[in-house]
Amino acid sequence: MIIADLSKIEGRHYPARRRTQNLVGGASPIQAKSFSMGYVTLQPKGGQVPWHNQEQEEIYFIVDGTGEMCLGEERQTLNAGQAVSIPGGVFHQLTNMGETPLHMIYCYGPAGDVAHWRQELKGTLPKAGVEAPPLPAGAWPQCTEKPKAQ
Repeated sequence: MIIADLSKIEGRHYPARRRTQNLVGGASPIQAKSFSMGYVTLQPKGGQVPWHNQEQEEIYFIVDGTGEMCLGEERQTLNAGQAVSIPGGVFHQLTNMGETPLHMIYCYGPAGDVAHWRQELKGTLPKAGVEAPPLPAGAWPQCTEKPKAQ
């Protein structure tokens, strides 16, 4: 039996003030062909999964907190207990609007790498309204902060 224990998975910290811990796929001991899954913590007041797209379809499930979800031309508030379906190829962004960390679970399929993780770590994410479609009107700005030198 292979078990991924969230309490033992360090995960990766991203410039957009988020920590991603892979539960299935990536550095996790559990691998699958059909899907990848992980646990994400967005820091208060602006922690983000920045505006990006990927070919895989995906689900975000909000465990706790309140976030602004942008999906294509739509913008809505998501709360704990809600899930959103993200079709493949559609630009999307989730931003923590609250005073406490937002926790969410993602699941996308098929399994595999998603370019936005590498792009964010390199500071090369396509910018909303420049190299990518614009964010919906009134949306929290896309985090394009470059990684800090180590």
